[in-house]
Amino acid sequence: MSKNKSTIELVDPADGIASALVICAHPDDVDFGAAGTVARMTQRGVKVTYCLVTSGDAGGSDRTTSNVQRAALRELEQTQAASCVGVENLVFLRHADGTVQANLGLRRDLSRVIRQVRPDRVITQSPVRNLDRIYASHPDHLAAGEAAMAAVYPDARNPFAFTELLDEGLEPHTVPEIWLMGSAEMTVAVEITDTFDAKIAALHCHDSQLADPEATRGFVREWNRSLAKVVGLKKPRLAEGFRRVETR
Repeated sequence: MSKNKSTIELVDPADGIASALVICAHPDDVDFGAAGTVARMTQRGVKVTYCLVTSGDAGGSDRTTSNVQRAALRELEQTQAASCVGVENLVFLRHADGTVQANLGLRRDLSRVIRQVRPDRVITQSPVRNLDRIYASHPDHLAAGEAAMAAVYPDARNPFAFTELLDEGLEPHTVPEIWLMGSAEMTVAVEITDTFDAKIAALHCHDSQLADPEATRGFVREWNRSLAKVVGLKKPRLAEGFRRVETR
């Protein structure tokens, strides 16, 4: 993450927007990276939609369940987690977990969702590998982030890209900005001190993924505390950070 706080803007994530679309590779990705920010947006009346590229069928450690069973469980967990931060609208694309590629098929699927939701902001995963946070750079995360960025620009706004979407009645839509989670270069930060408990409640919905929920709370708090420190927020205040990309 960027260490120069003069280049990082502390922002209210609800200012100037009415809707946001969060695109992630797996259930629980948004809850680790942005649930506190999402809660702040929904509290202010921003309509937030989640789009999950996969249903997380390759996650967890229970070898007695099938891919179909794991996918159903993780969709349920993510739906419950979303409700903890005020999100009711979820889209599951159901691409195979562990095999996500930023190909034309995924770009089309994401362009469709963007044209349906017509968000003022897309929040997604960084397409750039972060060697300081390797868990943030799962190959599915990188591919989902790359496809989401391509769907925002140029696909979703271009009437001549995926013309079948016009046949579905979906007109082009221009998203003004993207916020990237897990980026090594943070440019905006959101204070989440008051929404941290909602973020943790969302994370704790992912029972199939958390071996030690209290340990998760501890390391997530420390991570969010370290981000807050970078932007000059004093202990015990907490923050989430993003790289903002202007796309208009």
